[in-house]
Amino acid sequence: MERRVLGKTGEKLSIIGFGSIIVMNEEPGQAKKLVSQAVDRGITYFDVAPSYGNSEERLGPALAPYRKKVFLACKTGKRTAKEAEEELGNSLRLLKTDHFDLYQHHGVTTMEEVQTIMGPGGAMETFVKARQKGIVNYLGFSAHSEEASLALMDRFEFDSILFPFNWACWMKAGFGRKVLEKAEKKGVGRLALKTLALRAWEEGEEKTWPKCWYKPVETYEEAVHAVRFTLSRAVTAAVSPGHPELLWWMCDAAEHVKPLSEREEQELAETARTLKVIFPQAD
Repeated sequence: MERRVLGKTGEKLSIIGFGSIIVMNEEPGQAKKLVSQAVDRGITYFDVAPSYGNSEERLGPALAPYRKKVFLACKTGKRTAKEAEEELGNSLRLLKTDHFDLYQHHGVTTMEEVQTIMGPGGAMETFVKARQKGIVNYLGFSAHSEEASLALMDRFEFDSILFPFNWACWMKAGFGRKVLEKAEKKGVGRLALKTLALRAWEEGEEKTWPKCWYKPVETYEEAVHAVRFTLSRAVTAAVSPGHPELLWWMCDAAEHVKPLSEREEQELAETARTLKVIFPQAD
């Protein structure tokens, strides 16, 4: 699998990342099998968070044989220094590692969160100390808000951003354009969330992909177009949704990464106009 450099870090990541919701609620043996298959496919970038059920507990033992060969990214949704420090320690224990390659503020959405994180006693203090101690190598954040993302990049020299660079949201509402442009200009590594997202679930609709809070694309052909859209931008890697089938679609699609043709872009834009996209979130 192709690898790309992450921002200014010099680290080369596989262009598809393993979203660890995949191993949530799986038996330990199955989790080990999925991680082994991912490594065999060339995946070197693994992403996990405490809010993903028992994913940390499952991923730790499964990833242990490969830990020195992979790039492990973890997150915290805690916004104060004390709480973030406690969660960091717990994540290290569950994931059976002495350090994280990347540690991120998770799902920052509001300006109030930004102020708390960056203010006195905020989680940023724990992040900086952890890097000084060698517990984490790089610092980043994930976000679902353009406003919060732009503000965080103005407040600190982060190594990376994890953001929904998704074809439907981009084409319907321009969501993500400003964030990608600023991150590229500042040399912040760009990682993508929600690459395969299609639209929001309808009320009462059967959730055929229960680990996805949105409806993903429905066919491999659609997945190929979605992956090509995201990875044709200035993005290092795209993290998979929470089902193995979708991960393997992304791995297969990664073998065909090339810019979309003008006609393909137009077709996707026409489709996007008909969708209830997940960002910006509808009222």
